[in-house]
Amino acid sequence: MDLLPSTAAATSSVELPSLSLLLPFFFSQPPRPKSPNIFLNGYSPSANDDKTTTIRTSRRSFTLFSLFPASISFSPSLSAVPLLSLERYTDEIEGFTLLKPSTWAKMEKAGAAALFEEGKGSNSIGVVVNPVRLSSLKEFGTPEFVAEKLIQAESRKESTKYAKLITVAERLDHGGRPLYEFEYAVDSTRGGMKRIFSAAFVASKKLYLLNIAYSDRPENPLDTDTRMILRQILHSFGSTV
Repeated sequence: MDLLPSTAAATSSVELPSLSLLLPFFFSQPPRPKSPNIFLNGYSPSANDDKTTTIRTSRRSFTLFSLFPASISFSPSLSAVPLLSLERYTDEIEGFTLLKPSTWAKMEKAGAAALFEEGKGSNSIGVVVNPVRLSSLKEFGTPEFVAEKLIQAESRKESTKYAKLITVAERLDHGGRPLYEFEYAVDSTRGGMKRIFSAAFVASKKLYLLNIAYSDRPENPLDTDTRMILRQILHSFGSTV
């Protein structure tokens, strides 16, 4: 089964949210409530990560995976570089909201409800919205089950050299709906090494998928402050309906 949706073909060099790889799977597969066997390590997000979130949410338990060394496309001396300034973006038509870097430009791309790019598009934030028969992600499966399918779909892409899961988590969105969050590292022939932050939730029979793709090169390692900002964007994603 081809897990790449037809909307992935477009003129822009920036890919749609990686979670959109799962769209055919959501439509064609029955719910799977049983969680796969997963080996964990002792890593967990710091308390400071949660304190930076500007939207109050009810957080649920974290199931965590092995770390993968990553980096980000800032200069090595981050103390001399201003951190990203965030602003609120709300799509009243599709019914979602999130924080975004104020300097990132909004782009148009087929299949994307929203797409923001920094510079030439190496770093991006994308949102895809599609109708589904589900009323909640819980009807489909656990966060671990969805994460397993996500990494499998990412790994099947011809351009992917490897994809490794870092964390998977569950929380409630602003409307009290289950929302799954994922963080993983990917290296591909198309985009190079990237750190990916993704989220998914279902509201009003629509599947909402967020993807934050950030340059992840060894010469510019991901620092704690920048990762907290990326997680702040991730945590801000939710429904307005």
